[in-house]
This record gives sequence, C-alpha cells and structure tokens, in this order.
Amino acid sequence: MTQKPPTSRPLNLNAIMYFEAVARRSRVNLAASELSVSPSAVSQQIKALEEQMGVLLFRRVKRRLVLTEQGERLYQSAAEALGLLRNAQTRVSRKREHRSLRIRVAASFGVRWLGPLVTDFIAENPGIDLHVDATSELTDFEKENVDLEIRYGMHAPVGLHAKALVEERVLPLCAPKIAAVARESGVRTLLERTRLIHTVKAAISWSEWMAEKKFDGVETSHGLKFDRSSMSLQAACDGAGVVLETATLALNELRSGALVPLAPELGSLTFPTYWLTCPPRHLNRRAVIAFGAWVDKKARAHELEKSRLLESLGAGAVKPVDPVLAHRDSS
Repeated sequence: MTQKPPTSRPLNLNAIMYFEAVARRSRVNLAASELSVSPSAVSQQIKALEEQMGVLLFRRVKRRLVLTEQGERLYQSAAEALGLLRNAQTRVSRKREHRSLRIRVAASFGVRWLGPLVTDFIAENPGIDLHVDATSELTDFEKENVDLEIRYGMHAPVGLHAKALVEERVLPLCAPKIAAVARESGVRTLLERTRLIHTVKAAISWSEWMAEKKFDGVETSHGLKFDRSSMSLQAACDGAGVVLETATLALNELRSGALVPLAPELGSLTFPTYWLTCPPRHLNRRAVIAFGAWVDKKARAHELEKSRLLESLGAGAVKPVDPVLAHRDSS
C-alpha cells in the first residue's frame, strides 16, 4: 500500500472501535462477530482509517493480522481511551440504576412518622439509596447537598416548591386516669391543678390554646418543658401531666389507648403542616418524583386513619387556626 499524507479530518470513533477489536482479536471475522457487524464493514473501516492516517496499521502473517509499529502505537492509545469510556459507561449505568436521595426531616416527624415507613419506600423503589437526616436545622438548598426537606410549620416556605402533607390536629392529650378526673372535676379545674407539659418548639403553645378555648386566667408558664415531641408524649403517657400535641405524632399512643383526648368535646385546632419542600429545579429528578408520589400516598392514608380515630374518640370536631395565631415555624 502506498502511504498517503494524513488528512486533517477528525478521527472516526467508529473506525477506532473497529480497529481496536481487530487488533485485539487478530482476525476481521472475530472482530466483526464481537461488534455484530459484517466482516466487510470492518474491513472498510480499517481501510478508511489507514487512508486517513496515511500509514499501514496491519500486515498479514498467514491468516492473522499483525500490528505494524504505527498500528501498535495507535492500538495502545485506542485501547486506553476505549477502556476509559467503557469504565465511565459502567459507572454512569450503576449510578442510573442506584440513584441517591437525601432527605432532611423534622426530628420527631422523622422518628415517629417517616421512620417506620422507610422499609416500604425501599421495597417499592429498590434502585434508590435513601439518606434521611433528622434534624431541626433548616436546609440551605443552594449550599447543601439535600434533595428534599419535610419542614414543619403553619406556612409554606417562600421561594420553594411546597406541598402540605398533613392537616394537623392539635389537642390536649393525657393518660386515661387523668381524663377520668377531668370528667369529674371539669376541664378548667383540672387544667388549673394539673401540670402542663410543653413542647417548646410546637406551632401552638398552651397560652395560645387557652386563649382560643376561652380558658382565661389559667397559668401556663409552669410545668414540664421539652424540645422534642417524643419526650413530651412519653411524659404524658407516664402520667406526668397533660400535653398539648399533634394527633399525627401521637397516633400510636391514641391507637393503643396510652393517651386519650383530655376533653373530646373541645375538638382540635387544625392547620396544614409538614411541607414537602425543594427548589423547583429538583422536581426534574426521578428519585425526587418517586419519593414525592410515595410520601403523598402515605400521608393521605395517614390523614384518613387519623380522622377516623379521632371521630371514634369523640374528638372529631375541628377548628381551623387563624394564621395570625401561630407565629412560629418549628420542628
């Protein structure tokens, strides 16, 4: 073959792939079989590559094709480059198959509501690696690697996509023996004499609840104070006093009868809370879409069960909270 000056056209990557296969297998037909093309197609690509580069890449020794010196140099570079591409393809494929999803969630909600349901999400979405960060710290999506946040509060956060998952129901809860005393002595009298249990980060405080229910003059500054709903609910179960809490977080205790509404006839204060939030751009991520659909389904089932349970306990009446009443967003 008469060598020709190389052309300045960009290398044909398809021809490089065919060349690498022939160099590795030493036969055109074996390379063609590996690539699922005809031997003539491989031969044409090799010929075109030699013409473009202006050198012979192979010489025939009996029935085998052996690399020339120039062909050996090209093969070393081609094999390395194609190996890098194949490794990258493998990593990308694995990442696609096992997508990661990082969620930040209010601590008590994460432990009491989301945590027991996580195995259901994993079973339905085996290709998603879930990381849950249960904390009261709010997310700065511009600086932190977080896909979604479940944020507690009465108001949707500004500047983010937000969907309310829960219609909260807040009411006084206590152990059954304390509720029995309230039925005999009256709710106001019991509240004046019994220790109040405060969840200090709750959206509605005891003083706000007292004002809403017209229990003026009842002292609310004393009692037990906790920064986590779980601790407040446990103290109430232990008979330490009356807690003002949400039916969402107390659902297990209400189911079992460990806690009951102090005064079912007073019903509960209601407001939307536990917002599923993220920047709008995150809604294009498959893992975010999958989790959003799943958690919305679970939240609707929870709401139905909660409503039916409170009705069965005589506490079905609800009163929407005046947005002005609640001034804190907490976790």
